[in-house]
Amino acid sequence: MSDLSPMAGSKIIAVANQKGGVGKTTTAINLAAALAEMGRNVLIVDLDPQGNASTGLGIEAEARKLTTYDFLIENVDLEQVIQQTQTPGLSIIPATQDLSSADLDFISNERRSFLLREALRQSKMRRFAFDYILIDCPPSLNLLTLNAMMAADSVLVPLQSEFFALEGLSQLMLTVREVRQIGNKDLRIEGIVLTMFDSRNNLSLQVEQDARDNLGDIVFQTRIPRNVRVSEAPSFAQPVLAYDSGSKGANAYRRLAKEILHKNNVIAV
Repeated sequence: MSDLSPMAGSKIIAVANQKGGVGKTTTAINLAAALAEMGRNVLIVDLDPQGNASTGLGIEAEARKLTTYDFLIENVDLEQVIQQTQTPGLSIIPATQDLSSADLDFISNERRSFLLREALRQSKMRRFAFDYILIDCPPSLNLLTLNAMMAADSVLVPLQSEFFALEGLSQLMLTVREVRQIGNKDLRIEGIVLTMFDSRNNLSLQVEQDARDNLGDIVFQTRIPRNVRVSEAPSFAQPVLAYDSGSKGANAYRRLAKEILHKNNVIAV
């Protein structure tokens, strides 16, 4: 039976944006790697049927015998679904295309919006002593994303530095407000992080100004630059912190991790 009290010392963050191609999975992978590098014990829950977080962390398709789908639908034990990645301190529950049918599989379950919450907050989770659990959401506001928000303490939103970037944000914010009303009253916005930022580009600067004018302090000071090394790293199944530790992208994700730790009154090391 699940114990739905918050896990002592752990924080659950949903990384979400219903628009694809904004750096959502890249942010989940590299923020997790940066937190692990700083000595935190981190779990990524790959909730995207594309399984890009799993691929980007070196979990081959044939190694995904048990996945997030089995964790949610089949109640498979945690020890069978959690895999250690090549990054020390970083584990993952991988995903496959099986998740594509999750909305249909959930529909007959009266607790369908709370399945991930109950799974992540079960008493067995305490033995893993995760400091942070990052949920990589699918690029849509579907039942999987709703599950992530019901399970999470907060939502981190990657925002691409390009035209129309802010347009879809209002719907996401509305969804967060609805989630607060229907079952997770303490859900908050962890912050909005500008991704693919080019300081030489007037459009990037304008998007940043608009974001800060409209959203204020919830926009992180850290900006994730448009960086070749960040783009290359997934094809080598590595976070950019491992692929090119000294790159601008790697250092940006370290700064983001420090901001999050500071925001949560945790000393970065």
